[in-house]
Amino acid sequence: MNRDQIKGTAKDVAGKVQREVGKAIGSPEHQGKGLARQAEGKVQKAYGDAKEELNKPRRP
Repeated sequence: MNRDQIKGTAKDVAGKVQREVGKAIGSPEHQGKGLARQAEGKVQKAYGDAKEELNKPRRP
């Protein structure tokens, strides 16, 4: 697991929490920011996954 995978997962989880808090307090602004953070985390994790895949040793 690389740094981008870890940070991406953390951003995704933080975004989910922020979105749920926004729902609980009735704040569309917090919901939107949480959704954006989630998306950013998913993209960063996917980037980390791709890096991980490229660094795997290949068998001929």
